[in-house]
Amino acid sequence: MRRSIAVLAASAMVLAAKAGLAQAQGNPGAKRGLVRALTADMQAAGPASGAYVVDLTTGQALFSAAAGVPRLPASVEKLYTTSTVLLRFGSAARLATSVLGVGTLSPLGIWDGALYLRGGGDPTFGSAVFDRSTYGTGASVQQLVRRLIHGAGITGVQGRIVGDASMFDLLPGTPATGFQWSPYLEGSLSALAFNRGLIGGGAANVMHPSYFAAHRLAAAMRAARLRLPSSTAIVAGIAPPGAHQLATVSSPPMSTMIALTNAPSDNFFAEMLLKDLGARFGAGGTTAAGASVVRAELSTTFGIRPKLDDGSGLSLYDATTPRQVVKLLGQMAGNKDFVNSLAVAGETGTLTDEMQGTVAQGRCRGKTGTLSDVSNLVGYCQARDGHTLAFAFLMNGIYPYYAHPIQNSMAIALVKYDG
Repeated sequence: MRRSIAVLAASAMVLAAKAGLAQAQGNPGAKRGLVRALTADMQAAGPASGAYVVDLTTGQALFSAAAGVPRLPASVEKLYTTSTVLLRFGSAARLATSVLGVGTLSPLGIWDGALYLRGGGDPTFGSAVFDRSTYGTGASVQQLVRRLIHGAGITGVQGRIVGDASMFDLLPGTPATGFQWSPYLEGSLSALAFNRGLIGGGAANVMHPSYFAAHRLAAAMRAARLRLPSSTAIVAGIAPPGAHQLATVSSPPMSTMIALTNAPSDNFFAEMLLKDLGARFGAGGTTAAGASVVRAELSTTFGIRPKLDDGSGLSLYDATTPRQVVKLLGQMAGNKDFVNSLAVAGETGTLTDEMQGTVAQGRCRGKTGTLSDVSNLVGYCQARDGHTLAFAFLMNGIYPYYAHPIQNSMAIALVKYDG
Protein backbone atom coordinates (compact mmCIF):
# COMPACT_ATOMS: atom_id res chain seq x y z
CA MET A 1 0.00 0.00 0.00
CA ARG A 2 2.79 2.40 0.96
CA ARG A 3 4.60 1.55 -2.30
CA SER A 4 1.44 2.24 -4.35
CA ILE A 5 0.96 5.56 -2.62
CA ALA A 6 4.57 6.51 -3.31
CA VAL A 7 4.21 5.62 -7.00
CA LEU A 8 1.00 7.66 -7.26
CA ALA A 9 2.65 10.62 -5.53
CA ALA A 10 5.64 10.44 -7.85
CA SER A 11 3.34 10.25 -10.89
CA ALA A 12 1.38 13.25 -9.63
CA MET A 13 4.59 15.24 -9.25
CA VAL A 14 5.65 14.39 -12.81
CA LEU A 15 2.25 15.38 -14.19
CA ALA A 16 2.31 18.64 -12.22
CA ALA A 17 5.78 19.42 -13.51
CA LYS A 18 4.69 18.75 -17.09
CA ALA A 19 1.62 20.93 -16.63
CA GLY A 20 3.74 23.73 -15.21
CA LEU A 21 6.17 23.47 -18.12
CA ALA A 22 3.31 23.55 -20.62
CA GLN A 23 1.87 26.62 -18.92
CA ALA A 24 5.23 28.37 -18.95
CA GLN A 25 5.70 27.55 -22.64
CA GLY A 26 2.16 28.60 -23.49
CA ASN A 27 0.63 27.56 -26.79
CA PRO A 28 3.48 27.32 -29.33
CA GLY A 29 1.00 26.88 -32.17
CA ALA A 30 -0.77 30.12 -31.30
CA LYS A 31 2.51 32.01 -31.22
CA ARG A 32 3.59 30.56 -34.58
CA GLY A 33 0.26 31.60 -36.08
CA LEU A 34 0.64 35.11 -34.70
CA VAL A 35 4.18 35.39 -36.04
CA ARG A 36 3.05 34.24 -39.51
CA ALA A 37 0.24 36.79 -39.60
CA LEU A 38 2.36 39.69 -38.36
CA THR A 39 5.26 38.79 -40.65
CA ALA A 40 2.99 38.89 -43.71
CA ASP A 41 1.64 42.30 -42.66
CA MET A 42 5.14 43.66 -42.05
CA GLN A 43 6.23 42.53 -45.50
CA ALA A 44 3.32 44.52 -46.91
CA ALA A 45 4.44 47.57 -44.87
CA GLY A 46 7.82 47.63 -46.56
CA PRO A 47 11.48 47.63 -45.49
CA ALA A 48 11.40 50.96 -43.60
CA SER A 49 9.14 49.56 -40.90
CA GLY A 50 9.61 47.80 -37.58
CA ALA A 51 7.48 46.13 -34.93
CA TYR A 52 7.66 44.66 -31.46
CA VAL A 53 5.05 42.85 -29.36
CA VAL A 54 5.33 41.74 -25.74
CA ASP A 55 2.87 39.78 -23.61
CA LEU A 56 2.88 41.91 -20.46
CA THR A 57 1.20 39.14 -18.47
CA THR A 58 4.06 36.69 -19.02
CA GLY A 59 6.85 39.07 -20.01
CA GLN A 60 7.40 37.07 -23.20
CA ALA A 61 8.29 38.77 -26.48
CA LEU A 62 5.87 37.44 -29.09
CA PHE A 63 7.10 39.21 -32.21
CA SER A 64 10.07 41.27 -33.30
CA ALA A 65 10.90 42.79 -36.68
CA ALA A 66 13.71 45.37 -36.85
CA ALA A 67 12.67 46.24 -33.30
CA GLY A 68 15.95 48.00 -32.51
CA VAL A 69 16.05 50.23 -35.60
CA PRO A 70 15.15 53.90 -34.98
CA ARG A 71 12.18 55.27 -36.91
CA LEU A 72 10.35 58.57 -37.09
CA PRO A 73 7.82 58.40 -34.24
CA ALA A 74 5.56 61.24 -35.44
CA SER A 75 2.85 61.68 -32.80
CA VAL A 76 3.91 58.56 -30.90
CA GLU A 77 6.39 61.08 -29.47
CA LYS A 78 3.51 62.46 -27.37
CA LEU A 79 3.69 59.35 -25.18
CA TYR A 80 7.16 60.39 -24.05
CA THR A 81 5.91 63.89 -23.24
CA THR A 82 2.73 62.84 -21.45
CA SER A 83 4.30 60.04 -19.41
CA THR A 84 6.90 62.53 -18.17
CA VAL A 85 4.13 65.02 -17.34
CA LEU A 86 2.36 62.39 -15.21
CA LEU A 87 5.54 61.29 -13.46
CA ARG A 88 6.89 64.79 -12.79
CA PHE A 89 3.74 66.82 -12.07
CA GLY A 90 1.46 64.03 -10.84
CA SER A 91 -2.02 63.27 -12.16
CA ALA A 92 -3.81 65.77 -9.87
CA ALA A 93 -1.60 68.80 -10.61
CA ARG A 94 -3.10 71.83 -12.36
CA LEU A 95 -1.78 74.91 -14.15
CA ALA A 96 -2.88 78.31 -12.86
CA THR A 97 -3.69 81.56 -14.66
CA SER A 98 -3.79 84.45 -12.22
CA VAL A 99 -4.59 88.11 -11.80
CA LEU A 100 -2.11 89.91 -9.56
CA GLY A 101 -2.25 93.48 -8.39
CA VAL A 102 -0.05 96.33 -7.28
CA GLY A 103 -2.25 99.00 -5.69
CA THR A 104 -5.03 99.46 -3.17
CA LEU A 105 -8.70 98.58 -2.91
CA SER A 106 -11.11 101.37 -1.90
CA PRO A 107 -14.09 100.77 0.42
CA LEU A 108 -16.29 100.86 -2.68
CA GLY A 109 -14.30 98.07 -4.35
CA ILE A 110 -12.36 100.20 -6.84
CA TRP A 111 -8.88 98.84 -7.45
CA ASP A 112 -6.48 101.77 -7.74
CA GLY A 113 -3.38 100.41 -9.42
CA ALA A 114 -2.22 97.93 -12.05
CA LEU A 115 -3.63 94.47 -12.64
CA TYR A 116 -1.40 91.76 -14.13
CA LEU A 117 -2.84 88.80 -15.99
CA ARG A 118 -0.09 86.20 -15.56
CA GLY A 119 -0.13 83.09 -17.73
CA GLY A 120 0.79 79.75 -16.24
CA GLY A 121 1.15 77.77 -19.45
CA ASP A 122 -2.42 76.43 -19.41
CA PRO A 123 -3.39 75.32 -22.94
CA THR A 124 -7.10 75.40 -22.04
CA PHE A 125 -7.27 79.07 -20.99
CA GLY A 126 -9.71 81.12 -23.04
CA SER A 127 -13.35 82.08 -23.28
CA ALA A 128 -16.09 80.00 -21.67
CA VAL A 129 -17.73 79.40 -25.06
CA PHE A 130 -14.45 78.23 -26.59
CA ASP A 131 -13.68 75.90 -23.69
CA ARG A 132 -17.13 74.32 -23.72
CA SER A 133 -17.14 73.75 -27.47
CA THR A 134 -13.53 72.59 -27.76
CA TYR A 135 -12.77 70.65 -24.57
CA GLY A 136 -15.91 70.46 -22.49
CA THR A 137 -13.70 71.67 -19.66
CA GLY A 138 -10.99 74.25 -19.07
CA ALA A 139 -10.19 77.55 -17.39
CA SER A 140 -12.06 80.59 -18.67
CA VAL A 141 -11.54 84.32 -18.39
CA GLN A 142 -15.15 84.60 -17.22
CA GLN A 143 -14.33 82.40 -14.21
CA LEU A 144 -11.38 84.66 -13.46
CA VAL A 145 -13.52 87.79 -13.52
CA ARG A 146 -16.13 86.22 -11.25
CA ARG A 147 -13.41 85.46 -8.74
CA LEU A 148 -12.14 89.02 -8.94
CA ILE A 149 -15.64 90.22 -8.09
CA HIS A 150 -16.69 87.68 -5.47
CA GLY A 151 -13.32 86.74 -4.05
CA ALA A 152 -11.35 89.98 -4.12
CA GLY A 153 -14.37 92.29 -3.90
CA ILE A 154 -13.39 94.34 -6.95
CA THR A 155 -16.14 96.37 -8.60
CA GLY A 156 -13.96 98.52 -10.84
CA VAL A 157 -10.38 99.27 -11.84
CA GLN A 158 -8.53 102.54 -12.06
CA GLY A 159 -5.21 101.59 -13.57
CA ARG A 160 -3.43 99.58 -16.26
CA ILE A 161 -4.14 95.99 -17.28
CA VAL A 162 -0.95 94.11 -18.13
CA GLY A 163 -0.57 90.75 -19.86
CA ASP A 164 2.34 88.71 -18.51
CA ALA A 165 3.53 85.71 -20.56
CA SER A 166 7.02 85.63 -19.08
CA MET A 167 6.88 82.02 -17.87
CA PHE A 168 7.70 80.85 -21.44
CA ASP A 169 9.96 82.25 -24.10
CA LEU A 170 8.33 84.29 -26.86
CA LEU A 171 8.71 81.71 -29.62
CA PRO A 172 5.29 80.62 -30.96
CA GLY A 173 6.64 77.54 -32.76
CA THR A 174 9.00 74.58 -32.43
CA PRO A 175 12.17 73.40 -34.17
CA ALA A 176 10.00 71.69 -36.79
CA THR A 177 8.44 75.05 -37.75
CA GLY A 178 11.59 77.17 -37.45
CA PHE A 179 10.11 78.34 -34.12
CA GLN A 180 7.45 80.23 -36.07
CA TRP A 181 3.72 79.71 -35.95
CA SER A 182 2.42 76.92 -38.17
CA PRO A 183 -1.11 75.59 -38.66
CA TYR A 184 0.30 72.11 -37.95
CA LEU A 185 0.88 73.21 -34.36
CA GLU A 186 -2.86 73.77 -33.95
CA GLY A 187 -2.12 76.80 -31.77
CA SER A 188 0.44 79.47 -30.94
CA LEU A 189 2.76 78.65 -28.04
CA SER A 190 2.65 81.14 -25.19
CA ALA A 191 2.41 80.99 -21.41
CA LEU A 192 -0.66 83.23 -21.85
CA ALA A 193 -2.30 81.68 -24.90
CA PHE A 194 -5.97 82.71 -25.06
CA ASN A 195 -8.15 80.35 -27.14
CA ARG A 196 -4.95 78.59 -28.23
CA GLY A 197 -3.59 81.92 -29.48
CA LEU A 198 -5.68 81.62 -32.65
CA ILE A 199 -8.02 83.96 -34.46
CA GLY A 200 -10.16 83.75 -37.59
CA GLY A 201 -11.44 80.30 -36.72
CA GLY A 202 -7.88 79.03 -36.36
CA ALA A 203 -6.71 80.34 -39.74
CA ALA A 204 -4.17 82.72 -38.19
CA ASN A 205 -2.33 83.25 -34.94
CA VAL A 206 -2.26 86.13 -32.47
CA MET A 207 0.93 88.13 -32.98
CA HIS A 208 1.13 89.38 -29.38
CA PRO A 209 -0.55 86.77 -27.12
CA SER A 210 -0.09 88.58 -23.79
CA TYR A 211 -1.49 91.84 -25.18
CA PHE A 212 -4.41 90.00 -26.78
CA ALA A 213 -5.23 88.09 -23.56
CA ALA A 214 -5.13 91.29 -21.51
CA HIS A 215 -7.66 92.81 -23.92
CA ARG A 216 -9.89 89.74 -23.50
CA LEU A 217 -9.70 90.17 -19.72
CA ALA A 218 -10.78 93.81 -20.03
CA ALA A 219 -13.67 92.81 -22.30
CA ALA A 220 -14.80 90.16 -19.83
CA MET A 221 -14.64 92.68 -16.99
CA ARG A 222 -16.82 95.12 -18.89
CA ALA A 223 -19.25 92.31 -19.78
CA ALA A 224 -19.54 91.58 -16.05
CA ARG A 225 -20.27 95.31 -15.46
CA LEU A 226 -17.07 96.14 -13.65
CA ARG A 227 -16.29 99.82 -13.97
CA LEU A 228 -13.39 100.17 -16.36
CA PRO A 229 -12.66 103.53 -18.05
CA SER A 230 -12.54 103.50 -21.83
CA SER A 231 -9.10 105.09 -21.55
CA THR A 232 -7.68 102.15 -19.57
CA ALA A 233 -4.17 101.32 -20.78
CA ILE A 234 -3.76 97.69 -21.87
CA VAL A 235 -0.17 96.58 -22.39
CA ALA A 236 2.20 93.61 -22.23
CA GLY A 237 4.68 93.38 -19.39
CA ILE A 238 5.88 91.44 -16.36
CA ALA A 239 4.35 91.46 -12.89
CA PRO A 240 6.81 92.88 -10.34
CA PRO A 241 7.92 90.77 -7.34
CA GLY A 242 5.68 92.77 -4.99
CA ALA A 243 2.43 91.99 -6.87
CA HIS A 244 0.00 89.89 -4.85
CA GLN A 245 -2.55 87.42 -6.12
CA LEU A 246 -6.14 88.61 -6.37
CA ALA A 247 -7.77 85.76 -8.32
CA THR A 248 -6.79 82.54 -10.06
CA VAL A 249 -8.30 79.83 -12.25
CA SER A 250 -6.88 76.38 -12.75
CA SER A 251 -6.65 74.01 -15.66
CA PRO A 252 -8.17 70.55 -15.51
CA PRO A 253 -5.93 68.01 -13.70
CA MET A 254 -2.99 66.55 -15.59
CA SER A 255 -4.87 63.26 -15.96
CA THR A 256 -7.41 65.14 -18.11
CA MET A 257 -4.75 67.24 -19.84
CA ILE A 258 -2.89 64.21 -21.15
CA ALA A 259 -6.16 62.66 -22.32
CA LEU A 260 -6.83 65.88 -24.25
CA THR A 261 -3.34 65.44 -25.71
CA ASN A 262 -3.11 61.74 -26.57
CA ALA A 263 -6.55 60.60 -27.72
CA PRO A 264 -7.04 63.36 -30.36
CA SER A 265 -3.24 63.71 -30.87
CA ASP A 266 -3.19 67.44 -30.09
CA ASN A 267 0.11 69.05 -31.11
CA PHE A 268 -0.58 72.32 -29.29
CA PHE A 269 -1.22 70.60 -25.97
CA ALA A 270 1.90 68.45 -26.31
CA GLU A 271 4.16 71.42 -27.03
CA MET A 272 2.62 73.56 -24.28
CA LEU A 273 3.06 70.75 -21.75
CA LEU A 274 6.67 70.33 -22.88
CA LYS A 275 7.38 73.99 -22.12
CA ASP A 276 5.58 73.58 -18.79
CA LEU A 277 8.01 70.80 -17.95
CA GLY A 278 10.94 73.04 -18.81
CA ALA A 279 9.57 75.94 -16.79
CA ARG A 280 8.84 73.83 -13.71
CA PHE A 281 11.59 71.21 -13.71
CA GLY A 282 14.20 72.46 -16.19
CA ALA A 283 16.15 75.51 -17.23
CA GLY A 284 13.08 77.54 -18.28
CA GLY A 285 9.92 77.62 -20.37
CA THR A 286 11.48 76.61 -23.68
CA THR A 287 11.12 73.66 -26.01
CA ALA A 288 14.77 72.73 -25.49
CA ALA A 289 14.49 72.82 -21.69
CA GLY A 290 11.33 70.71 -21.74
CA ALA A 291 12.89 68.18 -24.11
CA SER A 292 15.86 67.92 -21.76
CA VAL A 293 13.54 67.09 -18.85
CA VAL A 294 11.80 64.40 -20.90
CA ARG A 295 15.09 62.85 -22.02
CA ALA A 296 16.29 62.71 -18.42
CA GLU A 297 13.04 61.08 -17.25
CA LEU A 298 13.07 58.49 -20.03
CA SER A 299 16.67 57.58 -19.29
CA THR A 300 16.28 57.39 -15.52
CA THR A 301 12.85 55.77 -15.25
CA PHE A 302 12.64 53.60 -18.36
CA GLY A 303 16.27 53.13 -19.37
CA ILE A 304 15.60 54.32 -22.92
CA ARG A 305 17.27 57.10 -24.90
CA PRO A 306 15.24 58.04 -27.98
CA LYS A 307 16.25 61.07 -30.00
CA LEU A 308 13.83 63.78 -28.94
CA ASP A 309 13.63 67.24 -30.48
CA ASP A 310 10.13 68.39 -29.50
CA GLY A 311 7.00 67.31 -27.63
CA SER A 312 4.54 66.49 -30.41
CA GLY A 313 6.55 64.52 -32.96
CA LEU A 314 6.41 67.07 -35.79
CA SER A 315 10.21 67.20 -35.96
CA LEU A 316 12.03 65.06 -38.52
CA TYR A 317 14.91 64.85 -36.04
CA ASP A 318 12.93 62.71 -33.60
CA ALA A 319 13.76 59.00 -33.64
CA THR A 320 12.78 55.98 -31.57
CA THR A 321 12.65 52.21 -31.86
CA PRO A 322 9.70 49.85 -31.43
CA ARG A 323 11.51 48.23 -28.50
CA GLN A 324 11.88 51.59 -26.72
CA VAL A 325 8.19 52.36 -27.14
CA VAL A 326 7.12 48.96 -25.82
CA LYS A 327 9.44 49.28 -22.84
CA LEU A 328 7.71 52.53 -21.86
CA LEU A 329 4.28 51.00 -22.49
CA GLY A 330 5.16 48.04 -20.31
CA GLN A 331 6.23 50.16 -17.37
CA MET A 332 3.28 52.54 -17.71
CA ALA A 333 0.67 49.78 -18.08
CA GLY A 334 -0.22 50.03 -14.42
CA ASN A 335 -0.82 53.76 -14.60
CA LYS A 336 -4.58 54.07 -15.13
CA ASP A 337 -4.44 57.74 -16.14
CA PHE A 338 -1.85 57.03 -18.81
CA VAL A 339 -3.70 54.03 -20.24
CA ASN A 340 -7.03 55.84 -20.21
CA SER A 341 -5.54 58.77 -22.11
CA LEU A 342 -5.15 56.63 -25.22
CA ALA A 343 -7.68 56.37 -28.03
CA VAL A 344 -9.98 53.34 -28.07
CA ALA A 345 -10.11 51.29 -31.26
CA GLY A 346 -13.28 51.95 -33.20
CA GLU A 347 -14.62 54.34 -30.58
CA THR A 348 -12.59 57.43 -29.61
CA GLY A 349 -9.91 59.87 -30.71
CA THR A 350 -7.77 59.15 -33.74
CA LEU A 351 -8.89 55.50 -33.69
CA THR A 352 -12.61 56.27 -33.99
CA ASP A 353 -12.76 55.09 -37.61
CA GLU A 354 -10.29 52.22 -37.26
CA MET A 355 -11.21 48.57 -36.50
CA GLN A 356 -14.93 49.35 -36.21
CA GLY A 357 -17.05 46.20 -36.17
CA THR A 358 -14.06 43.92 -35.59
CA VAL A 359 -13.00 41.93 -32.54
CA ALA A 360 -10.46 44.69 -31.84
CA GLN A 361 -13.10 47.37 -31.28
CA GLY A 362 -13.01 48.36 -27.64
CA ARG A 363 -10.25 45.84 -26.91
CA CYS A 364 -7.28 47.92 -28.06
CA ARG A 365 -6.09 51.32 -26.87
CA GLY A 366 -3.46 53.15 -28.79
CA LYS A 367 -1.60 56.17 -30.01
CA THR A 368 -1.28 56.93 -33.69
CA GLY A 369 1.53 58.84 -35.37
CA THR A 370 1.16 60.34 -38.81
CA LEU A 371 3.30 62.46 -41.13
CA SER A 372 3.24 62.62 -44.93
CA ASP A 373 5.09 59.30 -45.29
CA VAL A 374 4.86 57.96 -41.75
CA SER A 375 2.08 55.94 -40.12
CA ASN A 376 2.53 54.41 -36.67
CA LEU A 377 0.30 52.63 -34.21
CA VAL A 378 1.34 51.67 -30.69
CA GLY A 379 -0.53 50.68 -27.57
CA TYR A 380 -2.22 47.80 -25.79
CA CYS A 381 -4.59 45.03 -26.85
CA GLN A 382 -6.41 42.49 -24.71
CA ALA A 383 -5.84 39.09 -26.25
CA ARG A 384 -8.36 36.27 -26.34
CA ASP A 385 -6.55 34.54 -23.47
CA GLY A 386 -7.05 37.63 -21.29
CA HIS A 387 -3.44 38.73 -21.44
CA THR A 388 -2.45 42.33 -22.14
CA LEU A 389 -0.17 42.72 -25.15
CA ALA A 390 1.92 45.87 -25.64
CA PHE A 391 2.85 46.62 -29.21
CA ALA A 392 4.59 49.14 -31.44
CA PHE A 393 4.13 49.18 -35.22
CA LEU A 394 6.34 51.93 -36.67
CA MET A 395 5.96 52.29 -40.43
CA ASN A 396 8.08 54.82 -42.29
CA GLY A 397 8.30 55.42 -46.03
CA ILE A 398 4.65 54.50 -46.47
CA TYR A 399 1.47 56.29 -47.46
CA PRO A 400 -0.59 56.56 -44.24
CA TYR A 401 -3.90 55.50 -45.77
CA TYR A 402 -2.21 52.40 -47.16
CA ALA A 403 -0.72 51.64 -43.75
CA HIS A 404 -3.94 51.85 -41.71
CA PRO A 405 -5.48 48.58 -42.96
CA ILE A 406 -2.17 46.82 -42.31
CA GLN A 407 -2.02 48.11 -38.75
CA ASN A 408 -5.67 47.20 -38.19
CA SER A 409 -4.99 43.66 -39.38
CA MET A 410 -2.05 43.39 -36.97
CA ALA A 411 -4.07 44.66 -34.01
CA ILE A 412 -6.89 42.22 -34.82
CA ALA A 413 -4.33 39.40 -34.87
CA LEU A 414 -3.20 40.43 -31.38
CA VAL A 415 -6.76 40.36 -30.05
CA LYS A 416 -7.31 36.89 -31.54
CA TYR A 417 -4.12 35.54 -29.96
CA ASP A 418 -4.79 32.71 -27.51
CA GLY A 419 -1.43 31.81 -26.03
